[in-house]
Amino acid sequence: MPQSNLDRIWNSRRNLVRILDNLKEGIIAHDLERRIFFFNREAETITGYRREEVLGKDCHEAFGNPFCGERCSFCDPDTAPSLAETTEYPINILTKAGETRRLEMSVAAIDNDDGEAIGVLASFRDITDLLSCQLRAGQLSSFSNIIGKDSQMLQIFQQIRDLAGYDFPVHIFGETGTGKELVAAAIHNESRRGGAPFVPINCGALPEGLIESELFGHVKGAFSGAIRDKKGRFELAHGGSVFLDEISELSNHIQVKLLRFLQEGTFEKVGGEQTLSVNVRVISATNKDLKEEVRHKRFRQDLFYRLNVVPLEIPPLMERKTDIPLLVEHFLSLDAERHDRKHYSISKEAISMMMDYQWPGNVRELQNAVQFAIVKCKGSVILPEHLPLELQPAAALPQRKGPSRKLDPEAVAVALKKTGGNKARAARELAVGRATLYRFLNEHPEIETP
Repeated sequence: MPQSNLDRIWNSRRNLVRILDNLKEGIIAHDLERRIFFFNREAETITGYRREEVLGKDCHEAFGNPFCGERCSFCDPDTAPSLAETTEYPINILTKAGETRRLEMSVAAIDNDDGEAIGVLASFRDITDLLSCQLRAGQLSSFSNIIGKDSQMLQIFQQIRDLAGYDFPVHIFGETGTGKELVAAAIHNESRRGGAPFVPINCGALPEGLIESELFGHVKGAFSGAIRDKKGRFELAHGGSVFLDEISELSNHIQVKLLRFLQEGTFEKVGGEQTLSVNVRVISATNKDLKEEVRHKRFRQDLFYRLNVVPLEIPPLMERKTDIPLLVEHFLSLDAERHDRKHYSISKEAISMMMDYQWPGNVRELQNAVQFAIVKCKGSVILPEHLPLELQPAAALPQRKGPSRKLDPEAVAVALKKTGGNKARAARELAVGRATLYRFLNEHPEIETP
């Protein structure tokens, strides 16, 4: 085609619009004042908005809120936007009909002939149906930095996706080492708050005298050592999410203050008189049964109902044993990448030994075992003898002198009550194998199972 004809095509706005309208990606372009000046046909299909409804409008107002959620570079009127050459990230949007859709977004600056930024071009494609099909077919092996393809984990992935369009409090229950913080971070990142701060705090790791200041902040002179005003975690997380791990460890006094914050969205700093308001989502977690804590008057019932709006339970590693090889491979790849060294492999015998172990410390203990094996391994393949001693078969270990651990009916009854009659969990509580517990129950039929 002669060059003059090409020039005429490119210089014709109508031809350019026709080209962009036939793309299978949505395109939105706006100037530095956020005024939308281009919106292609696929963008209409994905969002449900017609171009006549959005052209010339502020992109925050046209869609009811920032289209890019908290990742928007144009949210703070007092701060000049920082525009990278190209930024890519996944987001969840609400369509005009109120439906949540999952998009893969690519954002780039539009420059003039002098190289100055004059606007923003965002292209995106809808992967909602693809992700749903992968979940239904069990084809996903990871989601939002969480590794797993067991059916229970796929259900958790779906729950996280379902929560993307809502801002309700979520309470996560899971044994120690199951990855509660990873799940909390995924809930945050998959929501429209993704890109805003995610602020975790371990309620059981802070002294009683500091927890109130950590959560709500303090003013200068509030107590000895308060030499300046300090923002609390809720204030630091404004626009984002606070993750309260081990929430069952909070004292009654702090539970009351937290309850008021959840009800009213306001609080006062320690030593302060001014009432502050912040916009945060609260995600909590514990390895204890909060209903049982409420029953024993150790946790406020009204706070429990405020936190437990959407409960989410993470299965222990032994209930998703098929994920063990996948997790081991992930940890080995992580080690090679982080330390820029060879990628170790693992023998089938070592994997088999890992599959037989009970993993009371769950995924965290598995990662520790992989790291231990890497240190012990002098070759390139991890063998059974490189694994920690507690994973070794009992017959291969030197026999210890003294009486072996014995079960007693009272301890077994308590464990069964605590786990709601779940014998697998009760066995883990008692640090014995399931077969051992079943034999003991057969020998002691007087023990009642809830």
